[in-house]
Amino acid sequence: MALDLTAEQRQLGQANFKTASEDLSRRGFMKTLAAGAAVVPVGAAVYFGYESIKGKPVKAAIIGCGDEGGVLIGEHNPEYLEFVAACDIRPSNRKRIIEGDPKVPLRKGFTKVYGEKYAQEIDKSHFYTDYREMLEKEKDIEAVVIALPLHLHAEVAIECIEKYKKHVLCEKLMARTIPQCREMIDAAKKNNRILSIGHQRHYSMLYAQSLELLNSNVIGDVKHIRALWHRNFSWNWQPEPGMELAMGVQQPYYRDGWTPPILKNDYDALRDKLKGDLKDHRYGYLDIDELIRWRLYERTGGGLMAELGSHQLDAASIFLGKVHPIAVQGVGTRSLFGAPGQKPFRNNREIKDHIFVTFEFPGKNHPRGPNKGTDDSDVVVVTYSSISTNGFEQYGECVMGSRGTLLVEGEQSAMLFKENEPGKKPAPPRTTTLSVQTAGAGTPALASGSTWGGPPAGAAAAASVGGPAGSGPISRGYKEEMEDFAYCIRRWDPNIGYKTEKKDGKDVYIQRLPRCHGEVAMADAIIALTANQAMATGERIPFTDDHFSSKLDAPLPGTQKKG
Repeated sequence: MALDLTAEQRQLGQANFKTASEDLSRRGFMKTLAAGAAVVPVGAAVYFGYESIKGKPVKAAIIGCGDEGGVLIGEHNPEYLEFVAACDIRPSNRKRIIEGDPKVPLRKGFTKVYGEKYAQEIDKSHFYTDYREMLEKEKDIEAVVIALPLHLHAEVAIECIEKYKKHVLCEKLMARTIPQCREMIDAAKKNNRILSIGHQRHYSMLYAQSLELLNSNVIGDVKHIRALWHRNFSWNWQPEPGMELAMGVQQPYYRDGWTPPILKNDYDALRDKLKGDLKDHRYGYLDIDELIRWRLYERTGGGLMAELGSHQLDAASIFLGKVHPIAVQGVGTRSLFGAPGQKPFRNNREIKDHIFVTFEFPGKNHPRGPNKGTDDSDVVVVTYSSISTNGFEQYGECVMGSRGTLLVEGEQSAMLFKENEPGKKPAPPRTTTLSVQTAGAGTPALASGSTWGGPPAGAAAAASVGGPAGSGPISRGYKEEMEDFAYCIRRWDPNIGYKTEKKDGKDVYIQRLPRCHGEVAMADAIIALTANQAMATGERIPFTDDHFSSKLDAPLPGTQKKG
């Protein structure tokens, strides 16, 4: 994120984050750390409000065993969710989710999670190509986890809720259109089933700790957040040794994860079933390319904003108090890859490969901000870029305050730096150690430590330990989001469902819902999909509160139409 930070400065920034977090915890400003003889993070379950489930784990099935499905199987906790069946139409996905993916540690596969005997039983007797057949036969399934291409999220989730009466955890983005998001929420409420969406940053202790640090106001007034996710796909693709490729189809030109090679076993199994009949729930694709490379097409995917940008705008919204944006504008280009039908073939696609968007969010004292103030000029600008020709910077978010800067990189580390204060001993902020002291009115403020010009002794060791407080490997939130989902299911009373009660003048749900339930996730979908619209039209599109309503007839951003 910061272009010119040295390795030593990164270590110092991580040590500063750790020290400031511990200081704030001791002063009672943070819940993510527990004060004591040694400062250690509290358990994620306790912090996020769930416990061990009572009774047996929730029996679940996964629908979609590709990239994200593999991560969800690899990262779930069998004490909360027990996957008893799986469904996918691609032979390569079936093999990968049973055996695991050695190239991606998060995709452990059934074999490593449950053992070889259990995995073989799933493969032999409980693996399907039709989720409807699976749900008809597997009577003990209580919940489904959906990791399908984006355009199928709403259709499959609604059917699982309405017809099969299952609780649903669906991968992000929530749906391909805003009306579909509202229909998913409506189905869950009418059928008294839980709908959770997989925006895992809502369950990341790193982000939770960063948010508490921001809420303490130690970095001052935030007016800008810079977020990015850059990758470089400009290298020519070469098949891996032993890879069996399909003949007679276009294989990749560039090495691009969204244009994977088409394997012989997938092509042989599916080529005669893909006839452009879009009503077929399994094989409703125009061709093999659209099926396997669905992220490249407007009908089936949502582009870089849906797949990457939604994560980081979600983070920005959380950092700013879970507020909704005021407006968005942006530019999208196809600067590297070919357009549909273009010759010669260069990983052709409909979506853009470089996007640059600017959001206006309400600041703390804006009328639409968390404090419901009166200052219309209090606006926070959030910029987001995702490009495909340069991977120099790590993905993440840079939060810029009037007294300091917070960097969160790669969902793995956080760094903290202080702004120079006039009249104080001059020193570059990137070489200054920090602590937290009490300022006026008992509020916390960053203070320079005793060491100048480089990281203190032991800073490298402190910063290199897994968690932000030296607690071990960082969880990206996948495990926690599934644990919370199962916990909510075990506590769920369908007779109460989504009934609300008044609390502090607001309608709140009586029953506990997952942290990223449908109405929370819908806001992320609206932000991403409206950004796509702004890039397509070249217009600045304003938001109103009504745009974020889950009512079926609520208006849509950028139009006067009802949902």
